[in-house]
Amino acid sequence: MQDGFRPIPEWFDVLLRESFFSLCLIHASAKKNERNILCLDCCLSICTQCLPPHRKHRLLQIRRYVYHDVLRLKDAEKLMDCSLVQSYTTNSAKVVFLKQRPLTRLFRSSRNACITCHRNLQDPYLFCCISCKVQHTLATQGSIRAHLSVHQTLETSLELDDCQMTCDSVLDPPASLPTSSGSTTSSGGQGLPSHWTNSTTTLLCTATTAFVRKKRSTLSISRVPHRPTATTVGVTANRRKGMPNRSPFY
Repeated sequence: MQDGFRPIPEWFDVLLRESFFSLCLIHASAKKNERNILCLDCCLSICTQCLPPHRKHRLLQIRRYVYHDVLRLKDAEKLMDCSLVQSYTTNSAKVVFLKQRPLTRLFRSSRNACITCHRNLQDPYLFCCISCKVQHTLATQGSIRAHLSVHQTLETSLELDDCQMTCDSVLDPPASLPTSSGSTTSSGGQGLPSHWTNSTTTLLCTATTAFVRKKRSTLSISRVPHRPTATTVGVTANRRKGMPNRSPFY
């Protein structure tokens, strides 16, 4: 299948499936040989030692935060529409998570949560990472190309750093959402391109509908009245405080 007819471009598929920060087998004995750079033209993850042949290609640097892959928001927005994705500020830079993370808390129906994985979020965000937004977009629209930049512009001059983000991250303030007039801003604070406005509005409607349905189903289950049985009542009525059992003295 040609890349022009794929619901998701090949470089984007590699971005979501690749295991970054693994050691480069070509430069196994070299320092800084972690594969943390994605060449969009070659659809290949490379390390800093592999850069010379790719200097004129479009390169995207993946960073690490608490053992999870993140992208700088300013880099990600050059490639796709990142609105409705929860962003964080760490090291004075806004970042977004690339893939889903293991859940440590159960989903609470009273709070805003990710449409795909149910992770608790801050209003008005609907996705915890880029992968969750892609999954929902493919399920509802069949393709993510309407949310990608037409020219997919990315600077070829890559400013490399240590890629390690410290743990002093904070949630970004709530961002405004797109309206039918197209006068809103994205989560990064910049105006949405005109070819993204309609797609983002449609995605917002479908995602909000899915969230309301899940919230109603959760509330209906929690509202089922608990009727005590005869056994439970009998045990409660006959419960008496007994003598405490103390350990023997030796």
